[in-house]
Amino acid sequence: MYFVTFNTYRRRKLLADARVNSCLIGFAKLGEQRGIALGRYVIMPDHIHFFVRGGIDFVLMQWMRILKRRMSKAISAPLPHWQKGFFDHLIRHSESYSEKWEYVRQNPVRAGLVDDPDEWPWQGEIARLEAL
Repeated sequence: MYFVTFNTYRRRKLLADARVNSCLIGFAKLGEQRGIALGRYVIMPDHIHFFVRGGIDFVLMQWMRILKRRMSKAISAPLPHWQKGFFDHLIRHSESYSEKWEYVRQNPVRAGLVDDPDEWPWQGEIARLEAL
């Protein structure tokens, strides 16, 4: 399982809205047909965090390229939308997964967007991913 973060170009605030959220969920549902599971996620105004797991033939870089392309269609702003690349971390045990999730979950609170992380509307869990 991977923990992934990627940012908008020049950290523009383009992402925290219903269209982007729906696009991410739709993309994740398509991935399920190929054995790719997108777990918990948080969409911030200028970046996205999520956990993803794929099969033996899963290539994260290719999957991310397609995801960014799809999500660009949901963004109503001129290109470019994305910084090059992304950050990923391989989750090796349940403690790391819990720590990373708590960090991600608290992101909207640290940013001053909500008082309670459960109030942030652009988050969820698409597939339940168990830590190793």
